[in-house]
Amino acid sequence: MILTDHAPSYYAASAIPFPALPSLSGDCDTDICIVGGGFTGVSAALHLAEAGYRVVLLEAHQIGWGASGRNGGQMCPGHNKGHDELIPMVGKDCADQLWQSSVDAVELVKQLVTRYQIDCHLTPGVLHAANKAKHAKAMQEEADYHHQVLNYDAVDYLDAPQMTEQLGNDYYQGGLLFRDGAHVHPLNFVLGMAQAASGHGAQLFEHSPVLSYEDGATPSVTTAHGKVRCKAILLACNGYLGKLHQPSARRIMPINNFIIATEPLPQEVADRINPNRVAVADSKFVVNYFRLSEDRRMLWGGGENYSPNFPKDIARFVQLHMAEVYPELADYKIDYAWGGTLAITLNRMPDIRRDSANLFVAQGYSGHGVALATYAGAIFAKAVQGSMEKMDVFAHIPMRDFPGGTLLRWPGLVAGMLYYAMLDRLP
Repeated sequence: MILTDHAPSYYAASAIPFPALPSLSGDCDTDICIVGGGFTGVSAALHLAEAGYRVVLLEAHQIGWGASGRNGGQMCPGHNKGHDELIPMVGKDCADQLWQSSVDAVELVKQLVTRYQIDCHLTPGVLHAANKAKHAKAMQEEADYHHQVLNYDAVDYLDAPQMTEQLGNDYYQGGLLFRDGAHVHPLNFVLGMAQAASGHGAQLFEHSPVLSYEDGATPSVTTAHGKVRCKAILLACNGYLGKLHQPSARRIMPINNFIIATEPLPQEVADRINPNRVAVADSKFVVNYFRLSEDRRMLWGGGENYSPNFPKDIARFVQLHMAEVYPELADYKIDYAWGGTLAITLNRMPDIRRDSANLFVAQGYSGHGVALATYAGAIFAKAVQGSMEKMDVFAHIPMRDFPGGTLLRWPGLVAGMLYYAMLDRLP
């Protein structure tokens, strides 16, 4: 397999064998047409094909080409809004269901990996690290809330000395260890799901960008060289939606994030800085997230930008963030450096809904896509089968367009991000 379109990432270099897929040529009829070959789309294709539906998936590049094949690989229970924040937004019953959905989403990924024996290095443990003492205090209160209100015991508060044991330095003031959290090789996970979907009869097409669609009584999706007639459409494009569906585009902001992979670290170094091989995400607004790969590379994500262009030197751009936490890693060679585009919503909650009778949208995972996007595909499959309950939970989340829509959203976001980045630097 040659991943000709993929970013020059460690993930693409270590991807499992996957056959090249054809592009759509000519017209066809199916039950469901899915636009987008990432976690959401491939999960939806798999779950629908398992249920006996005819499925066509259209990917503009290659399976897993977007954020699904480029991200940090972490998955953890919870949303960007805490349960206590969601209660005044959606009510307690809905907040309870949203919390449970986050737990179920992580479990779903684990079940799929086991069921289809996907070789994606599933590894337990996600650690949220506090950069400041006030963040540590908030995390301790959060652990108590999980235990006492949510009856969720698979999370532990760690004080500063315990963080030193976990991460080999005294940089962080405290943290939350989610024992049920996990991390994966994300590209291998989505490719493994795609293999399973194909095995169940789903038709997956690559290099088939969608030009337009019709979502009325007789839905259809049109590419440059073909047309799919169907009964329902799922738009699963996330940060790569573009102008395909303007109402959804106004609800998300595409932002770029960047990752590096060092050369393999010596065993003694890896065992000192992360003996339990947990994935880490810190409490900065512009978050650092990192973990060790199966072959002991430091995979470090850090830094964002809000223009269509990536930094000229991604390796240096991200390495500065890594060296602030682990100065001793600055001398190791950077073997891979890449970027990708994800989508955030204004309230940082996912936008998953039925847009019209035969059109569904799932997007805006805001950094929680490994588990939530996979889950979104599964609940879309349930919705198609007539069970809307789990999708309706997300439809209760109040969603607003970015001020200024797609034209003027950038200046406001950049101003806000610069403000919070400044707060990150304050003591």
